[in-house]
Amino acid sequence: MTLIPLISAIMTAPEATTAPAGAAVPPPRNSYGSDSGRHPVAALFAVGLPAALVVAVALSPMIIEMAPKSKPMTGTLVELEKPLDPPPPNQADDVKPTPRSASTPTVVDPVVPTTPLTEIRFDPGPSIPDPGPVDLGPPARAADPPVMPKLVLAQLDQRYANLFQPDYPARAQREGIEGVAVVRVLIGTDGRVKAVELVSADDPAFFEATKRRALTKWRFKAATRGGVPEESWKEMRVRFEIRNA
Repeated sequence: MTLIPLISAIMTAPEATTAPAGAAVPPPRNSYGSDSGRHPVAALFAVGLPAALVVAVALSPMIIEMAPKSKPMTGTLVELEKPLDPPPPNQADDVKPTPRSASTPTVVDPVVPTTPLTEIRFDPGPSIPDPGPVDLGPPARAADPPVMPKLVLAQLDQRYANLFQPDYPARAQREGIEGVAVVRVLIGTDGRVKAVELVSADDPAFFEATKRRALTKWRFKAATRGGVPEESWKEMRVRFEIRNA
């Protein structure tokens, strides 16, 4: 933008001349206005050139210098080879014998000279006479098994003897049937009858009457073994007879 005034000043400035002070200085021949009548083209050129430059600069677009862009960096990928594992050190070569200290005494195992044996010798030792067979006597007798205490059977308690006979069945009494009933009873340690089993009976009614009487009224002295009461079975026989009053 500073070029236009500079060009205008150059084109319009008159040539400088040196003249003595107080003397009139004639205009130069080739200066602007000195001979305008004889040089009309030069005058037109001198006036029109600055104006054309001003118009050209005004109409021309402003030139903006852009900062130069940096070029992208380029490169080549180089793949490095994996280094090989170093070989193991040779320990045999690295091991050096340790120098023996002068102060350490040398120990030498004593070697006892021996005479090599050419024959195998056996020392039988003193002879021992054979004592002969030994009589062990008769074989030992096996120990006898422990003797179990004798079982004392249960007996009818005479204090309850009058309660022993069962009631006569009414039907058998009316029909005049007589007979016997045989039963097995289980006697507990307290002397009471715990169970009744039929062995035989002349009439089923005789067994039923005997069973009821045994479970409710019969009393015994319990069986004992070594003085200790224990349960036992006992067979009882009951006779049914019709007595005339």
